Amino acid sequence: MVFVVVAAAGVFAESQNREAFRRDLRADVLGDISLIRAKLEGNVKGNIELVRGLVSVLETEPDADQIQFAALARRLLAGDSQIRHLAAAPGLIVSMVYPVEGNEKAFGLDYRKNDAQRAAAFRVRDSGKIVVAGPVDLVQGGKALVGRFPVFTGQDHDRFWGIVSAVIDVERLYAASGLNDVADRLDVVISGKDGIRAAGLPFYGAETVLSQNPVVVDVNLPTGSWQVAAVPKGGWETVSPNPWPLRLLVFAAGALILVPTFSTGRLIEERQRHIGELRNREKLLARLSRRLGLALATSRVGVWEMDIDHNELFWDDRMNELYGYELDGGARGYEHWARRLHPDDLARAEEEFRLAVEERGHYDSEYRLRLPDGSVRHIRAIGVVYRDDGEPTRIVGVNWDVSSDILLTEDLKRANQLTEARNSELEATKARIEHNALHDSLTGLANRRYLDEILSESPGADGDGTDATALLHIDLDRFKQINDTLGHAAGDAILTHAASALADTVEAGDFVARVGGDEFVVLCRRPLRAGGALIEDLSRLAERIIARIQRPVVYEGHECRVGGSIGIAFTAEAGADPKKLLVNADIALYRAKSRGRNRYQFFNEALQAEIVTTKRVADEILTGIERGEFTPYYQPQFDADTLALIGVEALARWRHPREGMLTPDRFMKIAEELNVVDMIDRIILERTLADMKTWRDAELAVPKASVNVSARRLRDEDLVRSLRDLDIAPGTISFELVESIFLDEQDEVVAWNVDHIKELGIDVEIDDFGTGYASIVSLLKLKPSRLKIDRQFILPIVDDEQRRHLVGSIIDIGSSLGIEVLAEGVETMAHARMLRQIGCHALQGYAFARPMPADELADFVQARRWRAAS
Repeated sequence: MVFVVVAAAGVFAESQNREAFRRDLRADVLGDISLIRAKLEGNVKGNIELVRGLVSVLETEPDADQIQFAALARRLLAGDSQIRHLAAAPGLIVSMVYPVEGNEKAFGLDYRKNDAQRAAAFRVRDSGKIVVAGPVDLVQGGKALVGRFPVFTGQDHDRFWGIVSAVIDVERLYAASGLNDVADRLDVVISGKDGIRAAGLPFYGAETVLSQNPVVVDVNLPTGSWQVAAVPKGGWETVSPNPWPLRLLVFAAGALILVPTFSTGRLIEERQRHIGELRNREKLLARLSRRLGLALATSRVGVWEMDIDHNELFWDDRMNELYGYELDGGARGYEHWARRLHPDDLARAEEEFRLAVEERGHYDSEYRLRLPDGSVRHIRAIGVVYRDDGEPTRIVGVNWDVSSDILLTEDLKRANQLTEARNSELEATKARIEHNALHDSLTGLANRRYLDEILSESPGADGDGTDATALLHIDLDRFKQINDTLGHAAGDAILTHAASALADTVEAGDFVARVGGDEFVVLCRRPLRAGGALIEDLSRLAERIIARIQRPVVYEGHECRVGGSIGIAFTAEAGADPKKLLVNADIALYRAKSRGRNRYQFFNEALQAEIVTTKRVADEILTGIERGEFTPYYQPQFDADTLALIGVEALARWRHPREGMLTPDRFMKIAEELNVVDMIDRIILERTLADMKTWRDAELAVPKASVNVSARRLRDEDLVRSLRDLDIAPGTISFELVESIFLDEQDEVVAWNVDHIKELGIDVEIDDFGTGYASIVSLLKLKPSRLKIDRQFILPIVDDEQRRHLVGSIIDIGSSLGIEVLAEGVETMAHARMLRQIGCHALQGYAFARPMPADELADFVQARRWRAAS
């Protein structure tokens, strides 16, 4: 506190000294800027008064010319002034200037037409008062004040003559007013541009001075005022000169007070610290005692201590309670402890206590007590032997009741035995569950999950190259027909038969699994032998499996027969992936089924390459459909007699992004496997209809277009509805149907669709006639508008008379039934002449035109190029 008081006194003295210095400093600054204010006012007013003298002369001599004005101005500016030049504008048009040099462009300036100065000139005229503006930046460089003075003539000075403008150089004004003389010790700022005090912008000095509590005075001008603000260089925080004598005086006075006070305080502080430490130790001891008491009370632990040399024993109340003695605080001895020991534990407990006292130095024992009421209590005891200087040897320890822990341990043992018994039952149940999870419930064979585990655990072929891993993928043929006609029970009987056949056929150690509805797998290992013996072994196994599966199964009086198709894959490479075998066998199975079923097929690299290529092309077909890459090419059709264009056939083409334009033989088979032929047909039909409309708009004579329709699309129940949405003009579109469609006489959907297609005005044609099995009866039922004879019948007719008679017979059949006959594959004009001779109605082939896109067909039709070809 003394230090604070002394420090406060020193700070106060320093503050008072600094405040006095600042007052003196502000007074000095005020004196300097007051002198500057007086000089500014005097200089500005002096310059204005000089101009007023010129104005007075002009009021008396309004007819003065440039020579007179220059003489007056020269005399006026001969004295000490800051005026740079003068200009007179009678009628607001500048006609007199001094000095002329450098100001020639001012002559003729009309204030009434000058946007920059018109307002100021009118203000001077209308107010009749002087207007001082600026400082402003001059075009010729520098800053200046611009004073404009109105000039009135007449006896009563009521007639406006014009204005006189005076330009006052502010730099000369600042120098004459003493601003440069104080620049080394003051920061000065002048505000009030155009004479509007602090409301105007600063035009001299740094604007930051205004935020430093400056000394401010006003400069009164004839037409307003300025504000001059100033602060010392470096601001008001400048240190007062010679502060150290005062500081040394304060320091000496403080030392006389602080040194004795500080010494006395240190002694008192040391005494208080010792007293505080004693109190803290007492509190800590009390806190530890409470914690120990609470811990003992909570844990129910008894504390004891024994003087070994004098056989004196101390027990707390908990020890007396544990051993069944009165809580009277009476003396206790070794005999009190030994008296309560269980007879079976007495000798062991006494020996452990003796060893602790005489040898080990620490005590750790567990024994039983027999209490007066006959109950038994289990005790856990620990202790440690110690001896303080000058004191007898002692042992201190604790006892606690562990009877509940012993009972709990016995319960846990019994529970563990019960758990082990139940675990045995669970293991058996788990084994049954795992067996059911890994085996097929119908056939008892391993299921797909079990196969996946075997494949994931299998190391593949042996590392020594003596064995090979083989996998046979079996699929039952005709199983679906039996399952659909005789029911699922018959199907289950077939599956059981197939499982039995596999189990009887494979060798011991082979793994057999049912992996799907009617699919089975055999995984086996076979020794490698030279000369293709492994393939022979696997072939014989596959033949035995097929022969065994083909044996008839009698179900409810029905003899059921199924077949089997098998895909085989094997590997002899060490570390090969067994799961890849399943993929390869599946590829081989697909090939076996495609070649007629009831056969087996080995996987090889060529088959894999074919499958990969097919998969790539299939993906590209789907992408091509999405991207609109399929487009129609048109081959013209002509009347055999007149060679007039009677129509076109729309042929599907694939504009492949890499391989160019592809014909159907490159993609149609894969498209059929993908079941997207109907989508391609629909795309070609829609493009054809759009092209037909374009041709009609261009007045091209293309009467009809023939479009292929797949069997799958003809069986679509929504076909007719979708055709109605296309709004097809009757007689403009023909659907070409392949012969194979008409073999199934029971397909009511096809018949219904064909009838309604005809009702929509769409003609029906039979394509590739003669290559299928269409009968005369089917022709009578269908009543097509045209038969198209396949090109393989047309090509040899020039040289083969038998083929020529066969084609003639087909034409006669069509003519007798009222069906037009068109010949495809007309390669030469010799073919065309011969077909015309035997009565063919229409021709189509390379002799006249190849298939072409829509735009080329338009040029072909307009140029009638087939006439030149014929």
